[in-house]
Amino acid sequence: MRLSQLYIAVLILLAFGLPTRVHAQGSKLPDGQPGSVIGTVSDVNGDTVPNATVVIESSDRTDRRVVVTNNSGFFEFHNVKPGIPFHITASAEKLADWRSPSITIAPNQFKILPEIRLRVPTAITTVQVTQTSEEIATEQVKAQEKQRIFGFIPNFYVTYDPNSAPLTTKLKFRLALKTATDPITFLGTGVISALQQAGDTPNYGQGAQGYAKRFGANTADAFTDIMIGGAILPSLLHQDPRYFYQGTGTTKSRIRHALLYPFVCKGDNGKWQPNYSSLGGDLASSAISNIYYPKSDRGVGVVFTNLAISTGARMAASLAQEFVLRKLTHRKRDSK
Repeated sequence: MRLSQLYIAVLILLAFGLPTRVHAQGSKLPDGQPGSVIGTVSDVNGDTVPNATVVIESSDRTDRRVVVTNNSGFFEFHNVKPGIPFHITASAEKLADWRSPSITIAPNQFKILPEIRLRVPTAITTVQVTQTSEEIATEQVKAQEKQRIFGFIPNFYVTYDPNSAPLTTKLKFRLALKTATDPITFLGTGVISALQQAGDTPNYGQGAQGYAKRFGANTADAFTDIMIGGAILPSLLHQDPRYFYQGTGTTKSRIRHALLYPFVCKGDNGKWQPNYSSLGGDLASSAISNIYYPKSDRGVGVVFTNLAISTGARMAASLAQEFVLRKLTHRKRDSK
């Protein structure tokens, strides 16, 4: 069984098993559910601006809130009313004020604003700077890298913005390496290895030597699965490896969206297409494991059995993303 999918499955069991979980997520979301808006304030040199004042104000001025950016220039607004146009204004000492165009979010949308850059005030300016798609994608990945279930379990491969900018090859490898080298990934590897040790599978024997072999094999499984399915194939095939959270619509449509994720993904061109990257990554990782697994745990049948198990675990993980994990995912703030 592929470690990455086993690891996800274990997390799902943990998520559903704790008494603080929300079990009513399968019901239809109420119309007009508020959304969230986050962003980062920096200066023209790209340095973050702490203690900047950020104001969100609706078009009819009935809803006005003020926050101050943290040491990393990060700010966030929750419970933003959907369907009502609003503006974001940012200001800081000795820098010119910045004001956004009119923005409207959909119910339950998680909106990531492009990086806000405050300029040195000038009497006249005729230059308008527009962010490129790559710059927007970079900011979105920075936000995703702070997403952690319960504040510590990585949840980097989900985007809550349905219109997220496509990832460049560099960003796909960055996200994959971030996931593969996260300490919690190695902790998950250790837990799965211990469970396999108890079940005496694969056939590595018992004792410290048997556990070390299982840990090494599971680490290799996780790394090849994440890198091939999350970076190499998505780059070659121009596909997005992330799960696109739907969050709205009927329960039936959201279930269908989640269950189809292992088979259908969004391409870099924004169109939905067969998810060759995910299936190919699971299949390639399982095939590569034939090199280092014991003879009794090799073979074509084992490869395709592992593929089926990985696909099933991915479907279960997608359902958890759609109905449970959004509520449990927190965004950690960097500190300077």
